[in-house]
Amino acid sequence: MKIRLDTLEERLDNMVNEYTTRKQLSLIQMKKGIISREDFLEEAREYIHAYLEVSEGEEKKLIKAFEQYIFGYSRLSPLIDDPEISDIRIVSFDNVRVKKQGKRVDGGISFRSEKEYRQFVDYVATKNQVNISNMNAIQRFTDTESHPGFILRFTISMPLVNTYSEPYLCIRKVPKNFPQMKELIDRKMLDTRTAELLIERFRKGSTLICGGNSSGKTTLLNALKETLPDDVAILVAQQADELTTKFHPDMMFLHSLPGSGESQISYDLKNISIAGLTMDVDFFIIGEVKGAEALYLLNAAYTGQLCAATIHAPSADKAPNKLVDYAMYDSRYSRDELMKMMDCFQTLVFMEHYQVRQIYACKGWREDVHDLQYERIL
Repeated sequence: MKIRLDTLEERLDNMVNEYTTRKQLSLIQMKKGIISREDFLEEAREYIHAYLEVSEGEEKKLIKAFEQYIFGYSRLSPLIDDPEISDIRIVSFDNVRVKKQGKRVDGGISFRSEKEYRQFVDYVATKNQVNISNMNAIQRFTDTESHPGFILRFTISMPLVNTYSEPYLCIRKVPKNFPQMKELIDRKMLDTRTAELLIERFRKGSTLICGGNSSGKTTLLNALKETLPDDVAILVAQQADELTTKFHPDMMFLHSLPGSGESQISYDLKNISIAGLTMDVDFFIIGEVKGAEALYLLNAAYTGQLCAATIHAPSADKAPNKLVDYAMYDSRYSRDELMKMMDCFQTLVFMEHYQVRQIYACKGWREDVHDLQYERIL
């Protein structure tokens, strides 16, 4: 028996609900490439013919709306398309916030109801083959395919762990066409002299880039690694696929894989860092140091391998202490021993508000004060 629904939004809700519940397998198969986009949409047309009472003109509009929903991100698509927006935060169905040109403002859109928003969250999880059951109430994942201009990094936390009854959804947009050093100079992240200094030091010694959230750390590291010569073999280990390459012929990328649900398969940054160090590389990069992988980065640098990483820290001279804190999670070394090893990181860079604010050169360990000595060169 066919269902009579009066509005396009009601019909679209019906189809999205169908494909995030009973027809979820079709959505997953399309995502994996098992069935084509055309076959998926033909199946959707067959569903409309069988279950929804619509005219020919209404069917065309419904298919177009469904296609835009499935292959984009519904109401969020305009925000994702906007190149000036770097982050999207959904606090509740009627409270969508964005970071636009570095400022947090209202996104100018909302979902109609809690039900529609929860349906959207279920769809996002299904589309990205992520389980958001009670066993997986906090999920982080990356979508590298849906948008031509951006890699989308998602974090979802479900009501099981939230104080309030709605999910939280955060999206970080990482440009696929990331800026090169010349573009960063044009954008006033740094001047030409500073760029030349960093490129020279990046090639000769290990580099640690620090700063707060959305300060430009990853953007600078992405540009610097593209300046490495073609005969340098590079390995990048990262939690999310934020670092990519445009030109370099010998750059490999590994990302962490968290376990989900009943699956015991997981690879954290520590695991892939250990594996990466056996892969005959000249330059080892960790996208962002957050845990015990710090020890393996430090060991690699201490044995003479060139390394680079980003880390959260309030200033350049505080970054070594932060990295050593992480290294101690998985180490039998004393703090002094680890700090001595930190002298292999010859360059410390501090980023703030998308600008290079400080650069320090390491002058080595001073035994009399039990600390590293640095010279500020910017």
